[in-house]
Amino acid sequence: MRMKTKKTISKGMLGIFSLLVMNGSSATAQIADENQEIVAKMTRYEVKKENQEKFQKTVANYVKKSISNGNNIMSEAYFEQEDHGVIWLFERWKNQDELEKFWKNAKELNGLVKTALVKPERIIYVKDLEPLTKKEWRKTSKKGEEQLTIMLFVDAKKGTENNFMEVYHKAMPEFRSEQGVVTYQLSQLKEDASQFATFEKFRNKEAFQYHLNFPPIQPVIDYLNTSIKKQPFQDGIHNLIEFAPLIRE
Repeated sequence: MRMKTKKTISKGMLGIFSLLVMNGSSATAQIADENQEIVAKMTRYEVKKENQEKFQKTVANYVKKSISNGNNIMSEAYFEQEDHGVIWLFERWKNQDELEKFWKNAKELNGLVKTALVKPERIIYVKDLEPLTKKEWRKTSKKGEEQLTIMLFVDAKKGTENNFMEVYHKAMPEFRSEQGVVTYQLSQLKEDASQFATFEKFRNKEAFQYHLNFPPIQPVIDYLNTSIKKQPFQDGIHNLIEFAPLIRE
């Protein structure tokens, strides 16, 4: 009887020990996952004229599939208003592993990239400053609105980067609270801490004009007029046309 009881207790203890190990491993994995940084990626494609239509459809399909993936935070695609052959793909994922896993399965886009481009794509990884949530990224303009999307690249003079971030830190809550603003994000390029990109979506042109005359923007304009490497700063502005939008409200 003693031997049997001892054996039973040993099995029970073994089960508890195994459970603790499993729970510990799960907790460790969860902590490791939480410590992985959200990855934000911008890709610029310059597409041959004869491939532009097919490339847009392929990228639009990539966007549609990616936003249905639970690990995707945002995925949007645009061409430049001045040159429809220049296409931008913006992505944010839970972590680098999830981005790479999804990209490996994007065989159609992977194959087309090899043959349809004028020159190799440019991949830009950025760090979002005061980042948006997934819900905020998924906000859309309403049906019938003529959305205006602006991207501005800022090449700051060395030593003024913190000034720029501080100016935006103060202005960002005001910008995001504007009635005509859909999305407003400032990001810092990982390849060069003195370079930034803003991504701004407005419900229409009138909302953008209001923004340009909005008092909190003046310190930003002052900085752009005095503290970037190359003037005028408007040369860094890109007007973008979304061709793979989310379903509008």
